[in-house]
Amino acid sequence: MEWRWKSLPLLLIILDGALSRHWSAWMPPSISAFKETCVAIPCTFDYPDDVRPSAVHGIWYFNSPYPRNFPPVVLNTKTNSAHEMYMGRTKIIGDLTGSNCSIQIERVTSELQGKYYFRADLGGYNQYTYSEHANLYILDEPFVVQPQEIVSGAEAEITCLVDDNCPDLKPTVTWMNIEGLEHHTVYARLEENSGAWKQISTLRFLPSYKNHGQRLGCKVTFPDSELEYKGFATMDVRYAPRIVDINSSTETTEGTQVVFLCVIDSNPVSRVMWFKDDLLLKEDYSGNLSLELEYITYNHDGVYMCAAENEYGHINKSIGLAVMYPPWKPSVNASMVAVEGEPVTILCNTQGNPDPIITIIKDKQVLNSVIFQNELVLEIPSVTHEHDGEYWCLAENQYGHSNSSFNLTVVFSPLVLPESKCTVTKESVQCMCTVKSNPDAYIMFEIPEKNLTVSELNAEYVHSQRNGYMVSSILTLQKETKLPEVVLCSASNLYGKKVHELFFQDTNTLIWAKIGPVGAVVVFVILVAVGGYMIKTREKKNVTESSSFIQTETSPSYSGDASKKNLGKIESQFLSISERLLLSKRQKTPVTVDSEYANIDFTKKSVTDIYTSPEELTEYAEIRVK
Repeated sequence: MEWRWKSLPLLLIILDGALSRHWSAWMPPSISAFKETCVAIPCTFDYPDDVRPSAVHGIWYFNSPYPRNFPPVVLNTKTNSAHEMYMGRTKIIGDLTGSNCSIQIERVTSELQGKYYFRADLGGYNQYTYSEHANLYILDEPFVVQPQEIVSGAEAEITCLVDDNCPDLKPTVTWMNIEGLEHHTVYARLEENSGAWKQISTLRFLPSYKNHGQRLGCKVTFPDSELEYKGFATMDVRYAPRIVDINSSTETTEGTQVVFLCVIDSNPVSRVMWFKDDLLLKEDYSGNLSLELEYITYNHDGVYMCAAENEYGHINKSIGLAVMYPPWKPSVNASMVAVEGEPVTILCNTQGNPDPIITIIKDKQVLNSVIFQNELVLEIPSVTHEHDGEYWCLAENQYGHSNSSFNLTVVFSPLVLPESKCTVTKESVQCMCTVKSNPDAYIMFEIPEKNLTVSELNAEYVHSQRNGYMVSSILTLQKETKLPEVVLCSASNLYGKKVHELFFQDTNTLIWAKIGPVGAVVVFVILVAVGGYMIKTREKKNVTESSSFIQTETSPSYSGDASKKNLGKIESQFLSISERLLLSKRQKTPVTVDSEYANIDFTKKSVTDIYTSPEELTEYAEIRVK
């Protein structure tokens, strides 16, 4: 550092030629040194041209320029004396005859910190204390200077300032605790400011949120010395918010409680918010924010977002809440009426989580179903009467089930069922016409050869039995020698008309055909045995045969003329309407009836099975009392 002090006289010579000389001095206004090191204070002085110095001496004072105040003498070159605290520590390193008053102080301590003044003694009365002075600062550690703002992701520099004003000690600067700094490098330079020198070590790096609060160190050492000085700086890294912790997506059931917690790390503190479907639910300026959902319903199902922002950025993260619940009551078509042949669409929709299994059922049969969907459509391109009835829409998942029903009413033209026929017994003819229709059909019986037409309006001959959409009308006629060749059943409603020919069937023939020859012999033997047993029983008891007996259809009994008359009356019950009219005209005298006839109708019997044929629903019996 010797070259630094030798350059000062040259500067004074240049100034001397340019300006007139007067009492003046120059020295750094501020200079620093580490404790227990040395410091060299550069100094030059000047005096007027008319002063002719006989000898040049100098005095350095501490903290005061006025001798009468008896300030501590740092060094008096004339007497080579100094205050006790400076004794053996100071020396002039400049050439006073060349106006260089530089001084070096060894082993500086904190009590030596203060103002230093120079007084020139040029002999006689030519003595002058300069007002210019140097402020000496004694340091325990180097200065570590941070930038005004360190932002994550933006390159930053931290500087260590080391005063280098001791010619005998050359400082060495190293950085401490720089692990974890990304892309860091160190640059060094020497800088002079008003005669005071500093080593400047610059640490350049790319900060991140991880470096926030990190304590960096600058260490100063001197060769061949145990002296060591350390300076530290704690970094205040500014960074955008980041989500440290948040719930994961979850599922729950209705009626439970859910708490979401969002933990945010940022510098400075961020505004933290909870959203659901862009609706702000809660916000606060804090490091974390919880969201409590007290009683969970299906409305809580959805996506929740935690968002945070400050002036350096923003962040958000979404989580899902799946609320599991049983399917709602399905929404179905309103009950409807369709004309046979029209297309019909049955729509069933519901909502559940997870998506349910939806099924459309009719008469305990599955018509259509879907899995894990909220809607089911059943298309019927052309309805028939078979589609008429009640439909059920069933929806279920593992959390429950629900159902809804609706009715589809199909209106259609009459349909004459195959069981429609005429049954011939020994004494009568019964014609049954069974019709299915909606609305109810109007049924008529026609015998073309007799030009006869009757319906249920003729209650004496025709009666009807209704069961749902089925109507059975029965026409009862007295059996004649010759059966009608054709009996027609005519059924009509608003949507059409059907005419069906009823075929004849002999019940006696059917019975013996079913029993067979062997069965007939067995039945005959049984009847003979029973008859013989009854005759013997009556003979033993000598009991007069009762006048009352039950006459069976297969074995009718006659009793003289009265019986014939009674039989004539019975047979007249099965004559057609026109024949009865003719018969009544021929009988001029009233017929004496000595027997009674009763006809019991069991058509009002309750029906439990809608698929029981009308023929099986109707029973007839005739009871004759003599």
